Amino acid sequence: MDKNRIADIFEEIAVFLELKGENPFKIRAYTGAARFLQTAISEEELRQKVKENDLDSVPGIGKAIREKVSTLYETENLEFYDNLKESIPQGWLDLLQIPSLGSKKVKLLANAGFDDLEKLKKACQENKISTLKGFGKKTAENILHGIENLEKFSTLFLGIEAREYADWVKRNLEACPEVQRVSVAGSVRRGKEVVKDVDLIVASKEPARVMDCFVNMVEPKVAAITNHGETKSSVRLENGLQVDLRVVPLEVFGFSKLHFTGSKEHNILLRKQAHKLGFKLSEWGMEPIDESLSPVYAESEEQAYEALGIQWIEPVLREGIHEVEMGLKREIKDLVRWEDIQGCFHNHTTASDGHNTLAEMRGAAEHLGWNYLGIADHSKASFQANGLDEERILEQLNQIQSLNNEGHTCHLFSGIECDILKDGSLDIEEQVLNMLDYVVVSVHSRFGLDYDGMTKRIIQALEHPETTMLGHMSGRLLLRRDAYQIDSQKIIDCAIANEKIIELNANPYRLDMDWRLWIHAQEKGLICSINPDAHSTKQLEYVHEGILMARKGYLSKDQIFNTFDRSKIKQILGKN
Repeated sequence: MDKNRIADIFEEIAVFLELKGENPFKIRAYTGAARFLQTAISEEELRQKVKENDLDSVPGIGKAIREKVSTLYETENLEFYDNLKESIPQGWLDLLQIPSLGSKKVKLLANAGFDDLEKLKKACQENKISTLKGFGKKTAENILHGIENLEKFSTLFLGIEAREYADWVKRNLEACPEVQRVSVAGSVRRGKEVVKDVDLIVASKEPARVMDCFVNMVEPKVAAITNHGETKSSVRLENGLQVDLRVVPLEVFGFSKLHFTGSKEHNILLRKQAHKLGFKLSEWGMEPIDESLSPVYAESEEQAYEALGIQWIEPVLREGIHEVEMGLKREIKDLVRWEDIQGCFHNHTTASDGHNTLAEMRGAAEHLGWNYLGIADHSKASFQANGLDEERILEQLNQIQSLNNEGHTCHLFSGIECDILKDGSLDIEEQVLNMLDYVVVSVHSRFGLDYDGMTKRIIQALEHPETTMLGHMSGRLLLRRDAYQIDSQKIIDCAIANEKIIELNANPYRLDMDWRLWIHAQEKGLICSINPDAHSTKQLEYVHEGILMARKGYLSKDQIFNTFDRSKIKQILGKN
């Protein structure tokens, strides 16, 4: 287990201990150990110390915690953590999922009898929590909004998580001897950022045997079989994700795969095209409307599209926008790929709230084959993220210059993620910003501004002469927090007019700016930077998620800032 996951577990332990009323010194020991792992020791140093049984030399961490670090690192399990979590009532754990509640408030609410979501919701609606210290009318409103979001998102899953499980099930089915072909379908195959379930389709001559393989899966574990038919079955996995499987004959697999991938809007357009050709289109193929034509079947999607007279359309584009029209004209362009990426620009280190050092982040970027990496730690207004003030920014700039002088293949660009304050100003002095290679501007506070106020705030920041790009434009956190209210088109037009970049934040919880907006923004000439908002070396690979969204937004290589080579980047940034 890597050091960042160990740190996360220690932070959870601290929360659980606080809920149980443990000694504050004991709680601080775990939060301190978590911070040490995140900021003061590299992955390689930890590996070496565990290997040599040398954790005793680590300052500020007691014997009990050192033993837990070793156990987690070597076994990825910790009985103490499992037992502690098991001892916390489920209702309390549910309350912790509400964004506005921390362990202290949860404990206070639970002790007052509001110890699960339903009780707390009723108490807020009846204004019964206002008597508690620190709980006013606004707090109750925030809690109700948080519970509403939990309920709204409870049956949804992040696309990245659903794809992982879909691939897992697919591998199980591929091992089944009776399976001729298998494919993921539905919204997961189309790369949607949030999904309700997983669809798979199989070609087989023995569907009953395939269904038995499916419903009897051991990993991922099936929690319940909700339907077990001869050609269609459904299961619910332990995490609540529903998986549906359909089995069809091989000769119609292409049309079935096309149909069950969707979207509904895309399929309507395909049916209209089939009708123009004299056919009725379904998952079973193309049946002639009159007797002068013969039925058309297809084992592959490529054959199905060809029968319709359409260029093959990759699944990410099948949203019923204008992909069928382009496919009929054979005008679908090449879209950005992983191989096109040269680096990225929104990344954090241990200087703020990242989990890895400058050197470790650069090394990970080199391992990915990138030619450059931009460092954009938080600025001072993000005090909760240990944001950098002007003095610390200059210290980091010197460190970056020193690392660049070492002659590594991956060049570090110096930047900052600068907070946009309530009035639209930036929280770092302009003369310091001017010394950096680039500046990402982002909103991290005052999300409740009205539509006009938030729009004006962001536009003013985009018009600042030192601004290079806008970070996570809408502020949304998928399945956690709605976007704040803004005029997206005004902001896009402002960025284009001022020659600024807008990022596509590739963190799976953000994926912001939304791919639907990119479809028209890229036609207007807006330049995108696919940034992972990485807080660890592992998270640099979030760029894969950003590429998926960029492709859904019809973005090609020449419209992506971080596909440009290092010399062009320097030229655009005005740096030698």
